[in-house]
Amino acid sequence: MMSLLYVFFTWAVQPLVRYKCKRRARDEPLYGEHLEERFGRFNNIKNDASFTHDVARPLIWIHAVSLGETRAAAILLQSLRVTMPAMRLLLTHGTATGRTEGAKLLQSSDIQVWQPWDSRTATRAFITHFKPSIGILMETELWPNLIQSANDADVPVALVNARLSEKSFRKSQRFGIKQLTRQAYRGLAVVYAQTTDDSVRLASAGAKVDDVFGNLKFDITPSPEQLAQAQSVRSLLTKPVVVFASSRAGEEAAFLSALKKLSEDLRSSVQWLIVPRHPQRFDEVAALIEDAGFSLSRRHGWTTDSIWLGDSVGEMVFYYGISKAALLGGSFERLGGQNLIEALACGCPVVMGPHTFNFQQAADLASAEGVAFRVNDLAHGIERCLALVGKDGLYAANAARHFVTAHRGAAARTAAAIQSLIA
Repeated sequence: MMSLLYVFFTWAVQPLVRYKCKRRARDEPLYGEHLEERFGRFNNIKNDASFTHDVARPLIWIHAVSLGETRAAAILLQSLRVTMPAMRLLLTHGTATGRTEGAKLLQSSDIQVWQPWDSRTATRAFITHFKPSIGILMETELWPNLIQSANDADVPVALVNARLSEKSFRKSQRFGIKQLTRQAYRGLAVVYAQTTDDSVRLASAGAKVDDVFGNLKFDITPSPEQLAQAQSVRSLLTKPVVVFASSRAGEEAAFLSALKKLSEDLRSSVQWLIVPRHPQRFDEVAALIEDAGFSLSRRHGWTTDSIWLGDSVGEMVFYYGISKAALLGGSFERLGGQNLIEALACGCPVVMGPHTFNFQQAADLASAEGVAFRVNDLAHGIERCLALVGKDGLYAANAARHFVTAHRGAAARTAAAIQSLIA
């Protein structure tokens, strides 16, 4: 019964989905481009023999909804191309930031389209048009109709780097949703979990967990070019940089309020940098900084005696590279935190708030090994950062990098498993 209601719901709300995309396109024009792809129409993409199933040259479909999942997909893709050099990539996204980042991963025979809206019509059209050899969903993506359409066409679907927080698990067990999510999990061919705790929750939700491979994001290789650029800039600075990385709505205001309460000497001893998580909020955060009474300067016009705004996309490695400590965005509101592994891989120790359920194991391990530090709120976070930048920065940087290196290997394990599944 719930499945039928879901099928009706996803069909009925399609006009609202179209309206929402057009409205978001006012601020992010990419949402208005190739809009019909979301509804299963691929007239701009030729359907020829290159899309037929070929074990020797498989078309591997990876769905990475947004920026974080796309970066994890990039790590996996690097290993997949080594394992299966003849593979072709079909890459789908749900957000503009994900699609922009994903475009950097494409080779000449690859394809990139929007994720089809989860109606039976759109998902069936997507699977029928492209005929992928396998579907790979990243982390938490669970779309019942998309999985069902793949099952109907005998396309195996894998959930990789899979995670399910305690909060999300409880939501999945609510009356009415439980049946739908259990059916979707059971439609997955394989599930490779990040942690043992994730595997237990996933199994309780209905998934058949095949293995625990660890977190793909530990296999990240920060851009050498951005790190070199950061080192060049850092050598010219007269005071240490602390970055508030991937900040979310509500967090910047609390950060600025806590900053105002510091003494002038203490506040001016550090160069403060804010990098909002979402590009559409750059101007909003700029206004917050100025409204709080601080001088502001933007990425390509940074000046001393101001708060720096990192209003660029794709430069997180640079921002971490110039910083001696990072406050972890998304962890000071009930949002689960952002990716702390990238900061640590760049040699930047992390100060995080109480909400890190999106990266719980990584946060706990990093805290236990002394490269990440948990605090209750942003006021205490600022205090901890001030203490960190006063310590031996070289030791903290090396310890952070070593921590990430010690936990690598998930990408190679996942790629080998995917190759076996296709074969």
